[in-house]
Amino acid sequence: MAREFQRGHKAKISDLTAGTDLYVGVQIAAPGLTFDISCFGLDANEQLSDDRYFIFFNQPKSPEESIQLLGAQSGDTESFRVTLDRIPAAIQKLSFTATLDGAGQMSQIGPGYIRIVAGGEEVVRYSFSGSEFTTERAVMLGDFYMKDVWRFAAVGQGFDGGLEALLKNFGGEVAEEEPPPPAQTAAPGFAPPAQATAPPAFGAPPAAPAPQAPQPAPSFGAPATPTPPPAPHQSMHAAPTIAAPLAPQAPQPPQAPSPYGQPQQPQLGQIPGQVPGQGVPPAAPFGQQAPAPYGQPAPAPFGQQPPGSMPQGVPQGVPATGAGLQAALQPYKETPTGQRWTPQNKQLMRVDLTMGGAGVLARQGSMVMYQGKVDFGYKSAGFVGRAVGNATGQEMQLMRCTGRGQVFLAEEGSYLHPIELQGDAICVSAENVLAFDESLQYEVRRIEGHGIPGGALFTMQFQGTGTVVIKTHGTPVVLPVTPTTFADCNAVVAWSAASQVIISSQVRLRRNAYPGHSGETVNLQFRGAPGNFIVVQPYEV
Repeated sequence: MAREFQRGHKAKISDLTAGTDLYVGVQIAAPGLTFDISCFGLDANEQLSDDRYFIFFNQPKSPEESIQLLGAQSGDTESFRVTLDRIPAAIQKLSFTATLDGAGQMSQIGPGYIRIVAGGEEVVRYSFSGSEFTTERAVMLGDFYMKDVWRFAAVGQGFDGGLEALLKNFGGEVAEEEPPPPAQTAAPGFAPPAQATAPPAFGAPPAAPAPQAPQPAPSFGAPATPTPPPAPHQSMHAAPTIAAPLAPQAPQPPQAPSPYGQPQQPQLGQIPGQVPGQGVPPAAPFGQQAPAPYGQPAPAPFGQQPPGSMPQGVPQGVPATGAGLQAALQPYKETPTGQRWTPQNKQLMRVDLTMGGAGVLARQGSMVMYQGKVDFGYKSAGFVGRAVGNATGQEMQLMRCTGRGQVFLAEEGSYLHPIELQGDAICVSAENVLAFDESLQYEVRRIEGHGIPGGALFTMQFQGTGTVVIKTHGTPVVLPVTPTTFADCNAVVAWSAASQVIISSQVRLRRNAYPGHSGETVNLQFRGAPGNFIVVQPYEV
């Protein structure tokens, strides 16, 4: 009987079946969409160090045939044969993925699965559907990985990029084709072209296909036919301005130095505002102001301000807004922007309830001021919510703000950061949530692993369309998720919901438990496709 896996479930292959010659089937479909289903053979660093172990439509088997692409059969969109005892020792992981070929997103797919069959009997199945994804264009379905023995993990992790971005994430490169000679047609590129001829193998030089037509259909990754560059457009302001006659002029002889104590006579073109052809004005007598060029105001006498530069009777150093209390308070005035959520400064947030229609849920006691007709009510989590909050440590005491007016929120001088969600999701610790739109869906989500001291095994996941305001101690930093991203569980504030989080606990003892101990007992390891992120604050809770 097949075991039903959920996302994140793992098991030894030996616990599923005694066989090592396995059939892997993938079923994924959506109306009007086409999918590319591939297998990446990765090394110990989860990188595609050998292109021959990228198994896809263009390279259907590995060199020793331990991984083979079989095609669609038995109701599966794509299928593979995996012989575990023939896989080289350098290959430590097999990642099965599905990517969209063309427009679309993974939220459009219907119910699908990845399954393992051994000896004609299905031993494990991981089912998924489009409701688990949003705008992703690829998904990592499941992994075979070596950890003492071969194991299987149901991944179900979305990926924003397509096949090319997924390939780059694993350290591979898309082969760039050379421009074809003028007399020959262009060779097909990385993805399958529209014609029926088979494309070349990945990473290998493409075989010259028989010419089908003078103009073949465009293919993925193939360079477009070069077009002649347009004639450079001469910018009006880039052309030199001619301010002198075009006829060549004789060089001017060097000017003799002025007598000692008298000003040097300026040369032509050195006087501001001088028109070409106008002679050099005579020098002013000693101790008198030189006359201004024609059409320009005369300079003010030495030590006096020019007329109109400053109001009469206003001392220097006074702001332009005027003196007194109004000028002192001007920098701290309310900042209206016409938006629902508006930061007033780094530590104060204003929400306009007249915009958006829905109410706002905020942490109890976070209101510092409000304007207009606003109702504040207690938001009960219910018996189940309180039980879950007490058990997971993700309990939030909330108040509901409704009405027509503006509410100002803050808490203990924490830095506030509004995050707008457009159908996507984010994971935030309940301790770092200040307020959020009532239209957002939120639930407690478990972090996979063997446990964190203190019971912090869970986080809050917010999803939908709206804004969630998180608070931090100090200015946080946002880091991209890579295969080697680790963070202290006491400093992490939030992360993208598509990231895979694994608990990495080196020593399960409290800090300074013995001399020489690092004090960093529990870390969280983050893994995910490009575009995933984590938010870390310079403070440990």
